[in-house]
Amino acid sequence: MLQNGVAPPPRTSYEEIYILGIGDEAKIFSRGDMVEVEFTHDFPFSNRNRCLAGEMDPDEDKILEMLATATISRIDPRRPSFLFHSAGKDSNSIALALAEAGWQKHVTLITHKSKGQADESEISAKFAKKLGFKHRILQEVDQLQPLHHQSIDHYFANAPFPCTDNVTLAYPLYAVQIPELQEANLIDGGGNDSYMATPPTERELKTNELAKLTSRLPVLRNYIKSESMLNSLLKTPAEWWGMTGFSLADANRIYPGNVPVYSYWQNESKIRKDWDVYDFKTDVLTTRTAAEVHIRKVRNFSDTIGSKLILPFCDEKIADYFAKLPESYLFDRKTLKNKLILRKIINEKMGLDSDKVGKKGFSYDSRSVVLQNWEVIIREIYDCSLWSRAGVERVITRLKHTVEASSRYSPLAAELIYRIYLISKHSSKNKYC
Repeated sequence: MLQNGVAPPPRTSYEEIYILGIGDEAKIFSRGDMVEVEFTHDFPFSNRNRCLAGEMDPDEDKILEMLATATISRIDPRRPSFLFHSAGKDSNSIALALAEAGWQKHVTLITHKSKGQADESEISAKFAKKLGFKHRILQEVDQLQPLHHQSIDHYFANAPFPCTDNVTLAYPLYAVQIPELQEANLIDGGGNDSYMATPPTERELKTNELAKLTSRLPVLRNYIKSESMLNSLLKTPAEWWGMTGFSLADANRIYPGNVPVYSYWQNESKIRKDWDVYDFKTDVLTTRTAAEVHIRKVRNFSDTIGSKLILPFCDEKIADYFAKLPESYLFDRKTLKNKLILRKIINEKMGLDSDKVGKKGFSYDSRSVVLQNWEVIIREIYDCSLWSRAGVERVITRLKHTVEASSRYSPLAAELIYRIYLISKHSSKNKYC
């Protein structure tokens, strides 16, 4: 988790506790008086398994009906219902499906208000009004107050698994702003990238080819700093799909029990070396990073506040339907655009042009949180029994200098400090540890 930000399934941060994710299989057998488990992985959503052009056309009304059914069938009517909403294609598809099913009065849309150009709250509010939903905005909190710390402590005490997503800390603060979220139905648009495919960016196409050469120098991982450009250049091809973190050298300084991850990811890269790059990225990113970083954060939040998490796009029928669609309805290999059918539906029915809105994402200013709450964060890190005190102090001191220098590496340095804090807090406070 220090080096990559994730313990790749079926592994977890706990000994002998495993997670079966997308494509994972466990064979359990006995040998003498011992029970053993053998894990295998076979990605089930390869593009080569799709229908060919002309064999299947999307039914837009059916897609919305399936989304509505997958959502409504899981809603507990005794609880209030909230949909995490943004300017993106996933949550808007769900909102549109619920609107066409006449569920506007039963669901409230909520949106995180990010800083600067990444903010989606105004767009979200506009379309919530257009569709007839109530809408509430979640503010970003920089300076933590006693009530915030109380909610954060509760979160880390009860979150089943550690999570290094940059937005992790925002979630327990949501429960302070909107107490009704507790024990509510929480609807989230995550979970469809695995079967809709995740196109690589132009930069990723170039760097992944470069990684086939630079990753052959693993010995350099023992010497470079985390905030060095070389830390990225030495990634294996598989690690380019969402993996970020500390260099091996810094991880060794921080954690006495650290183990190099190179051989694992190099093997994962070799297994997929002849794969179509779309399948390669989609498999590694969605079954590892997205599942245990991006979606894990909302799973953890739901568990800690006793809510019922609903992921409509994880419905089996929906996954099976999109997995068969010809790729021309999902992504374009020239423009590298994705989820083409969802773009078409929300543009035609909502007037929301995803191309004009652009990719905003869910941003959270963890750098500001680190700097404005430095004493609390640094005390949590230094008090954590996982780390070598001398080693972690050395790395933190260097990273803080980089943060304060306001260089191009400042955001990365702040995120690395924030990551140690998240892991430290979980290890020190969690009831399962």
